[in-house]
Amino acid sequence: MSRPRGASREEWLAARLALLEREKEHDRRRDALSAARRELPWVKVEEAYVFDGPSGKVTLRDLFGARRQLIVYHFMFDPSWDQGCKSCSYVVDNIQGGHVHLAARDTAYCAVSRAPLAKIEAFKSRMGWTIPWVSSSESRFNFDYGVSFPEEARARGDIEYNFKKGSFPHPEAPGVSVFAREGDEVFHTYSTYARGLDILIGTYNYLDLTPRGRDESALSFSMSWVRHHDRYDAT
Repeated sequence: MSRPRGASREEWLAARLALLEREKEHDRRRDALSAARRELPWVKVEEAYVFDGPSGKVTLRDLFGARRQLIVYHFMFDPSWDQGCKSCSYVVDNIQGGHVHLAARDTAYCAVSRAPLAKIEAFKSRMGWTIPWVSSSESRFNFDYGVSFPEEARARGDIEYNFKKGSFPHPEAPGVSVFAREGDEVFHTYSTYARGLDILIGTYNYLDLTPRGRDESALSFSMSWVRHHDRYDAT
């Protein structure tokens, strides 16, 4: 990191006020984008998805509980893996403890993975998380919402992720899908993938405030520095 030139307090304040105007414009654009997102049409979910949860079989409708909105985090955890994805773990670390506040705004939260429930429960316990998390191992949920890919399609480089056709290096991908319900009818309202998940990572938002920022430009890929939170060097 090259250190910017020095400045007097008055020079710093003038530069900061100029940046503040740009930050305010960014906030206004973000508010407008959020409003446009809320105006997306809803698609009724016709498939009767069933998941394995700690208390038995549950449906997509069950994941709402008494809430009218549901946020699903598509957590990368292939059935053959021994642990969940470290980058997805980074995302969940940033909602753990905070997901309870969503309920106050009529919104439920749940992670969904294709790994069997026993693996999910063991990894969840290791991470110390309390988020709801269910297995979609016996349904097409992950495939239908674009975060799991048949091996033959992946080998051909013919999968769809983030709303475009191409290749993907893993059998699982991250994403978020949002659902709403009216009575017992469930509707899909929104999904986002890849950099669309960036805003969910509070740690990144904090790093963006610092002089060095995320400091990832020299890495092989942006999240290569991320570890499971119990795998960082204690020093």
